[in-house]
Amino acid sequence: MSSASPRSRIEWIDLARGVALVAMAIYHFTWDLEFFGYTEPGMTAVGGWKLFARGIASTFLVLVGVSLYLAHAKGIRWQGFWRRLAMIVAAAVAITVATWFATPDFFIFFGILHQIAFASVAGLLFLRLPAMVTLVVAVLVIAVPNLYSTTLLDSPWGWWTGLSESRPRSSDFVPVFPWFGAVMIGLALAKLASAAGLFERLAAVNPGAWSRPLRFIGRHSLAFYLIHQPVLISCVWLFSQVMPPVIDHAARFRPACERSCAESRSAIFCAAYCACMLDGLRGDNLLDQAFSRTPSDEFRGRLRDMAEMCTAVTEGSVQGEDEQ
Repeated sequence: MSSASPRSRIEWIDLARGVALVAMAIYHFTWDLEFFGYTEPGMTAVGGWKLFARGIASTFLVLVGVSLYLAHAKGIRWQGFWRRLAMIVAAAVAITVATWFATPDFFIFFGILHQIAFASVAGLLFLRLPAMVTLVVAVLVIAVPNLYSTTLLDSPWGWWTGLSESRPRSSDFVPVFPWFGAVMIGLALAKLASAAGLFERLAAVNPGAWSRPLRFIGRHSLAFYLIHQPVLISCVWLFSQVMPPVIDHAARFRPACERSCAESRSAIFCAAYCACMLDGLRGDNLLDQAFSRTPSDEFRGRLRDMAEMCTAVTEGSVQGEDEQ
């Protein structure tokens, strides 16, 4: 969503959106390399890459709030609003359908576009509220999932809220709580910037010719979003036909397991736990299935049992070493 008139368009917002889109393409390209086996499994879901992805999503949603204010603060332009909303909803549905067929086990049912569609409507309720009230609501929206969750929402009809006890499998999950809070922050910042006359000053300053490509893709962000990933994944697929990755599942499992485990456990625990898991998978000839994109329900159940067993064994051994 952009400002009403080309003469009043703030090029710096297009530039910010363009930079975020390039960052998103970098992340998705890395995800594609991981998907095809050129990097360690799970690399983009933890550590710095995880923070990178969250930073990109947060930037997009803050800019949604800013643009929503610029477009409709002086009166909602309903014709333009409904046209843009229809485009976003159509694109979100297309993403859901495409990922359902391509990756049914972790298809996108409430990703960034679904969140933007929701926020575009819900955000209208806050256009007239004072900036500080909007900011307080934003903080509450972000905080709620850390304070409250319920099994009543543990179903496809409740996952989109972000308040369920279980987390669904999806390659792009951006639920209402906490992510709508980022849009609210954008709205609050836009109100403060407008009151301070910042937008008028930004509109009068051209970022320079160097930024034209970034501003162009920022102005056509929806088209870039829909096109870039099919292009990137096609390029990686073509490359894999010429130089397929050399995959040693045993060598890849330990570092990937330890990196994921380190999110919540100590390095000593993770080393022992992942060694136990690797031995169990090897012993049951399940190592190849651990890297499958479509694991069976039977394998998932066996993996849960193995994880519980290795957790208990590792906790006992680590505690015994500590006592000695």
